[in-house]
Amino acid sequence: MPESAIDPKVDRAFLDNLITQCRHKPGALLAILESAQDHHPRKYLTKEALEYIGKEIGVSRSQIYNVVTFYSFFNLTPQGEHCITICRGTACHARGSKKILDFVKDMLQLQETNSGYADKLCLTTPDNRFTVRTVACFGQCALAPVVSVDERIYGYMTCQRMREIVEKLDHEAVEPVPLFI
Repeated sequence: MPESAIDPKVDRAFLDNLITQCRHKPGALLAILESAQDHHPRKYLTKEALEYIGKEIGVSRSQIYNVVTFYSFFNLTPQGEHCITICRGTACHARGSKKILDFVKDMLQLQETNSGYADKLCLTTPDNRFTVRTVACFGQCALAPVVSVDERIYGYMTCQRMREIVEKLDHEAVEPVPLFI
């Protein structure tokens, strides 16, 4: 591919190094995608990065999209500075995770624009401070309802405790995040 055909939003040097390190290891595609996502300041995989990775490792575009849409930890849209992930598994649902989800959405003034399936929810505030996501299960059922905030697990969550966590995060200093890597 000619140099000019590769989107400038793709950090080719980073991806080339990553691909070289992982190419022949089991699970290489997952490792490459996860590292590429973590490298992006907004923690998502751009279309250009996915196409570049696929081209470089010889995996079709459809295979790449099958992987990133199957696993809930991959993001195809920019994520907020703070990520709140609410478990919607059976134990968490029975212990009030839907109420917590609705509370957080109301608190952050988020509106669902999809079909309403809570296990596929991913909403980001207009100021990009918060992303609210749901997962099918964290595997921490004994702690239900479970919420992850910036990859830290909180068990026995309540709306009041959720309010305290969000308010604390909302008062942190905001540093500008570049839009492209």
